[in-house]
Amino acid sequence: MDTTDQIYIDKVLQGDTNAFTYLIDKYKNMAYTIAIKIVKNTEDAEEVAQDSFLKAFQKLESFKGESKFSTWLYTIVYRNAISKIRKKKIITTDIDSFVIENYTTDFDFPQIEAIKNGEQKIYIAKAINNLSEMDALLITLFYLNESSVEEIEKITGLTKNNIKVKIFRARKKLFTELSLLLKDELKAII
Repeated sequence: MDTTDQIYIDKVLQGDTNAFTYLIDKYKNMAYTIAIKIVKNTEDAEEVAQDSFLKAFQKLESFKGESKFSTWLYTIVYRNAISKIRKKKIITTDIDSFVIENYTTDFDFPQIEAIKNGEQKIYIAKAINNLSEMDALLITLFYLNESSVEEIEKITGLTKNNIKVKIFRARKKLFTELSLLLKDELKAII
């Protein structure tokens, strides 16, 4: 737990409601990013993020500090975003047990590291946006926000094995998307 977060949480709980703005400023970008990856619409993502901060403020006394504040907040954002899209469509997921049994936990993905800087961030963002909502969310949380599998489990409610499989599949899809977007650059390198 970030001690600075706890200081501001304590201030809010003691009646200094303005102290919550520190937490909003610190986490608003990732909250919006999580929301946009799921709802795929800026207006809905802004609404989800705002509603999530309001809910977090209203329920702050229920935050026990058993996880990071960000994990707790992102769980609220995730659930609000899922609720928003469930109104529009039914979400289904499946899991391939063969992949779980034969899955490696090696999460090294050097393509993301190589592309994180400069102009190529645009390509990574485009490739991630071309993924499904869940794949985009998992890639964003795991690689860009550097959330652990355990934190993602708390945020999404998915099992660790399901998360690992989905990240594994999302990486492959992301590489395919990047290959298509960067085919000219990849040809020049090869």
